[in-house]
Amino acid sequence: MSDTITVRREDGVVTVALNRPDSHNALTPQMIAELTETFTALGQEDGVRAVVLTGNGRSFCAGADLGFMRAAADYTFEENVADGQAIFDLMMAVDSCPRPVVGRINGAAIGGGTGLAACCDIVVAVQRAIFAFSEVRLGILPAVISPFVLSRIGTGAARELFLTGERFGAERAQQIGLVHHVVPDESALDEKVAERVQQLLQGAPGAQAAAKQLIRSVARQPRAELRDETSE
Repeated sequence: MSDTITVRREDGVVTVALNRPDSHNALTPQMIAELTETFTALGQEDGVRAVVLTGNGRSFCAGADLGFMRAAADYTFEENVADGQAIFDLMMAVDSCPRPVVGRINGAAIGGGTGLAACCDIVVAVQRAIFAFSEVRLGILPAVISPFVLSRIGTGAARELFLTGERFGAERAQQIGLVHHVVPDESALDEKVAERVQQLLQGAPGAQAAAKQLIRSVARQPRAELRDETSE
């Protein structure tokens, strides 16, 4: 594995950090593959109790790397579809990880970076953090992240933000349900993330994994069909 991500372990808590700070942690195909592999492996590792996802430097994740996007302009349709599937697989790996995932949003989260935030179970953002679904301003769509984002913020907020591509702050992100907690600075960010992790460590790992699966299962079905499943 390269140094495009870093993994730090401490007492059952694993911190996974995007590690391209000079590029605002923009996602490359290699980083996407490594993150997917890492989250898949952590979800199967018995000693892991919680995962913190963050970015090194001043940004969380600026979305797709511009160099990669320029190269993709020359790809075939099938190659572009494969790249989209890789991003979807990353979102799914984070979203469905059996371990609780805390998003430590330390700065800008744009495009796919906002998608990653939407896949975390608990999201803590520093007040200066900026979010955007900027794809429409580049003539593309936030397509592969949309299932994860829509389940988080709903269609009402998405109609405005997907169509304008405008940037919005941490307070607006909290209002629409993308972010749970907003803190004033980096020190407070670390404190709040640590406090959330400590709360997670009070729960039973098996029950937490089952709770995550329950949420996904229930959210996908009409309420009328849930009587037997939820009772069982």
